[in-house]
Amino acid sequence: MKRFIILAVALTAGLSSCDILDTKPLSQITQTDYFKTETELQLFTNPLYNNMLDKNPYDDQSDLLVCQTLSDEILGGEKRTVPNTGGGWTWTDLRRINTLLEYIDQCEDKDAVTHYTALSRFFRAYFYFEKVKRFGDVPWYDVQLGSADEALYNPRDSRELVMTKMIEDIDFAIHELPSEVSTYRVNRWAALALKAQFCLYEGTYRKYHNVLIEGANDYTYYLDLAAKAAGEILTDGPYKLYSTGNPDTDYMTLFAQEDASPDEYILAIKFDYGLAIHHNATAFTLVPTQGRPGYTRKMVNMYLMKDGTRFTDQTGWQEKSFIEETQNRDPRLSQSIRTPGYTRIGKTEVLAPDLGCSVTGYQPIKFVQNPDDSGGNVDRNDRSTCDIPVYRLAEVMLNYAEAKAELGTLTQDDLNISINKIRDRVDMPHLNLASANANPDWYLSSADYGFTNVSGANKGVILEIRRERAIELIQEGTRYEDLVRWKAGPCLDQALTGMYFPGAGEYDLTGDGKADLILYNEGTAKPEAGDGVYVYQIGTEILLSGGTRGYVSYHKNIERTPYNEERDYLYPIPINERTLNKNLTQNPGWNDGLSY
Repeated sequence: MKRFIILAVALTAGLSSCDILDTKPLSQITQTDYFKTETELQLFTNPLYNNMLDKNPYDDQSDLLVCQTLSDEILGGEKRTVPNTGGGWTWTDLRRINTLLEYIDQCEDKDAVTHYTALSRFFRAYFYFEKVKRFGDVPWYDVQLGSADEALYNPRDSRELVMTKMIEDIDFAIHELPSEVSTYRVNRWAALALKAQFCLYEGTYRKYHNVLIEGANDYTYYLDLAAKAAGEILTDGPYKLYSTGNPDTDYMTLFAQEDASPDEYILAIKFDYGLAIHHNATAFTLVPTQGRPGYTRKMVNMYLMKDGTRFTDQTGWQEKSFIEETQNRDPRLSQSIRTPGYTRIGKTEVLAPDLGCSVTGYQPIKFVQNPDDSGGNVDRNDRSTCDIPVYRLAEVMLNYAEAKAELGTLTQDDLNISINKIRDRVDMPHLNLASANANPDWYLSSADYGFTNVSGANKGVILEIRRERAIELIQEGTRYEDLVRWKAGPCLDQALTGMYFPGAGEYDLTGDGKADLILYNEGTAKPEAGDGVYVYQIGTEILLSGGTRGYVSYHKNIERTPYNEERDYLYPIPINERTLNKNLTQNPGWNDGLSY
């Protein structure tokens, strides 16, 4: 094995790609020269935060949020192809992790050795979680490899072996990382949150995909680990849900404020205008060239009424106007999209939904900041500075409740320390276990709007937990992987529609009694409109599902191929990787032209 390390950005080689075989290091030093101090260990691990944590979860498309250009996962069919390179099959960060672990004992500060070993093993578990979600079985590497190592050509290890190793890593991290609150640095509670997350994923994946591995743990083993890890945070952790006692604003404020809430955010990504570290969440929903995101009608229908009853149990729910459908709903609806009376944080001007910026009309406001933030430039492309959550307490609560429900051990007390605390923040009625199971929601279990493969005594409460998860975690990067683990890919085939309009005419979207939108038919004169009133021609500038009436259906004429359940739950391994390593088998259903 080669005896040098590559520092900082020079460490760019992958494990089984042509990069590691061809790339020469830009700078190299002998292994005896580095890893001697805590500062050097910190500097070497700092890039892991930037490289591995998701800095823009707000734009992930699914059945609940779509953009002007649909993702390949939603389009399906031939839009999903086997790439030559890339495609998520990158191993650079794992190489950095294993390099550190190989040389870390050279540091004379043994407390630092323990801490950064734990941190590195946290990130290795995180790294492999991403790989398992994407590819299923993958090779497990826990040592630094050189270009001549035969291990580069290892076959894929089973997900059972990988999961076992991940649990070993994360348990070490849980035991050795500090317990003090450290919002921007991994601590013991972040490690517990990761364990709960990947064990819930594995448990539900094995349950709904009927994964049976001879001699391996069944799904209940992983669900039990998930519930215990999440439960430890709920009972012993130093966190609580962010609340100022304002149920009509607290949810929105949580995501729009400049600094992450140390009460609720277990781990967050820091953004700072002064340091020119920005993201694009505000412009994403306000600038028409940034994607025109919109919640789907299906998503809006999922929000309960303010009294806890179901919107879709009401007579005529299918054709309610925008003002009608947004009245007396779960307060998180008006804190997630523009609804009548909406004003920007810190401003008083009432704004209507802008269909020029949202393909469904349900225009997101989550992560949208006060226009005065970021030096007054927040509305420009890539100028947002609110911190992005990686793990927050509400997700841990949801993971806990779901794991217990899927195990069949959920109690009302479990709901009271999890789902019902989330509902308390927005002053919503509590979820009752017995009532939910006695009357499962037809909407959430239907082929047109929900999940058809949920059954058993806990069917009703599992559906309600999924509803709560969708509403609470929208735009936080969890939805597509949730559909995968639940074997619910056909949800992506469901209607991607928006607001309902009965035909041409004037529409009040702000609730002030004045028209904010005018629709007119082809062949008629374009109506005159005052300032700030949007005017669209039906059939050209706006598409409706029924032609001259119906739901906004921007993607009406876009061809989509049904989700391929024999192929699409896993991604393909790139062609060049299989060409280099003939021991790598391809995932089922993907044809890459190789015969091995």
